[in-house]
Amino acid sequence: MNDAVPAPTPAPVPRKRARVRAPELIGKGGWINTGGKDLKLADFRGRTLILDFWTFCCINCLHVLDELRELEEKHRDTVVIVGVHSPKFVHEAEHQAVVDAVERYGVEHPVLDDPELATWKQYAVRAWPTLVVIDPEGYIVAQHAGEGHAHAIERLVEELEAEHGAKGTLRRGDGPYVPSEPVATDLRFPGKAILLPSGNFLVSDTTRHQLVELGPDGESVVRRIGGDGQFKEPQGLALLPDGRVVVADTVHHALRAFDPVSGEIELLAGTGKQWWQGQPTSGPALDIDLSSPWDVAWWRGKVWIAMAGVHQLWTYDPETATVEVAAGTTNEGLVDGPGAEAWFAQPSGLAATEDRLWVADSETSALRYVDAGGAVHTAVGTGLFDFGHRDGDAAQALLQHPLGVTALPDGSVAVADTYNHALRRYDPASGEVTTLATDLREPSDAVLVGDDIVVVESARHRLTRLRLPEEAVRVEAVAHRTRRSATEVAPGRLRLDVVFQAPAGQKLDTRYGPSTRLLVSSTPPELLLAGEGTGTDLARELSLNPEVAEGVLHVSAMAASCDDDPENEYPACHMHQQDWGVPVRLVEGGASRLPLVLAGMDAE
Repeated sequence: MNDAVPAPTPAPVPRKRARVRAPELIGKGGWINTGGKDLKLADFRGRTLILDFWTFCCINCLHVLDELRELEEKHRDTVVIVGVHSPKFVHEAEHQAVVDAVERYGVEHPVLDDPELATWKQYAVRAWPTLVVIDPEGYIVAQHAGEGHAHAIERLVEELEAEHGAKGTLRRGDGPYVPSEPVATDLRFPGKAILLPSGNFLVSDTTRHQLVELGPDGESVVRRIGGDGQFKEPQGLALLPDGRVVVADTVHHALRAFDPVSGEIELLAGTGKQWWQGQPTSGPALDIDLSSPWDVAWWRGKVWIAMAGVHQLWTYDPETATVEVAAGTTNEGLVDGPGAEAWFAQPSGLAATEDRLWVADSETSALRYVDAGGAVHTAVGTGLFDFGHRDGDAAQALLQHPLGVTALPDGSVAVADTYNHALRRYDPASGEVTTLATDLREPSDAVLVGDDIVVVESARHRLTRLRLPEEAVRVEAVAHRTRRSATEVAPGRLRLDVVFQAPAGQKLDTRYGPSTRLLVSSTPPELLLAGEGTGTDLARELSLNPEVAEGVLHVSAMAASCDDDPENEYPACHMHQQDWGVPVRLVEGGASRLPLVLAGMDAE
């Protein structure tokens, strides 16, 4: 018999983490959602601080806002989330536009408006969205780029609570969030609109999560539909031949049908879950996940879907109740060609004519179309980083993040040029781009009504009726590039390292083969002499062409991790993914290594 007293179970030893002091939070635009108070890093001491570097044009950033809501609520007394708004487009550097976006997307935490990317640079951020975790003592302990990291951050937050609770460095209490006062308007950030057979308008009232039917004057409210959880930030609308309306129920990742006669609402497609890489892209519509459908259009016997969340066009066939991908690879960019090879970047507006489906491809500031054979073409726009307001020949014309497109009777199209606050026109016959109207406020759609065009002025919360002008408005041309400074790299060999560390308690999922994927390409294509293409290793040797002075490296990475529990036959698994567009400048003596953090900390 053993009379020895059993040794006590040792307390878990906290994981040793890199300790990097967090830089101060600075932003020329000031603070939003704080009741007018300016905050400093010291104000968050004793709490776990999560910085969310975002910009409101970015669909992945909107996904992350939704991912963080549960964590934000569950750990409200120990965690503070601070959005650091870091603009891509010139319009996003306007303070009022950021204020509007915070309300539009229901952001319920403080936001630092950083129009000059000062804090972005201090934290060496390279991508939207990026999450940085700072412990209660003010040290950076983790960085995550892209989507799918909420579960990992949740685990880290729990570790930090235990660790700093034991040390006496944890401070519980209410955070600094102060909600803004609600504003009474009939519409609140409306997204899209259509004309019903009755002559009334149906509008997606996005921020209030409902549809609103307005009278022919575009102002009188006839009725409100939803608002009780049936919709979540609805956007696109399309009239079906049977009189029902298809609704892009964006944040529910679903399509619904609304019957204006009976008032009934029916789920057509989607499971309510967001689609991730590796999941099915075709099959019974109610069994397939979707990803932020932003607009819909009836064309050639099917509902076409601008699937903004994965940079693709899908279709829904009401005859078979099935969905499938029609164009796009999920890679973000501007590449024309057969639908299966084309690249889009957040397609957000659709308009159908007999022989073309027009697409407002917002992140490339482009107007594109699908022809009857399924091939994708670009009418206006050059890529992810060039934008502005310039009329004239389509080859050199510029838009800025358009969200809507409307077919006109003469064969031309009107473009809701959202971030230019303008309505533009493209004429395929002449190849010219002109400006129809200015002084709008974030127009997101337009509806043709006789000789008039009714514009959805999203940030003015109204429909605005305009007479289609016989002559274009004259606008002084401006051109911009995305304001991220280029990374100086040496010509020749460049080692690309995508840093990924599986979260605590997880491991890479290798049950069915490699669990990581890396895709690399460049603009211009001549920049890369070697290293482009798809592989499974997250590190790669690139060869940069010394004759190309500058360009953009496009990097897409994905990693799957699962709970590391040998007793669990069916462990929970998680997908982490991010796309980077890294502007580079080739200079002698530049960097020979390019680290991109998907999850964890770069040890080199």
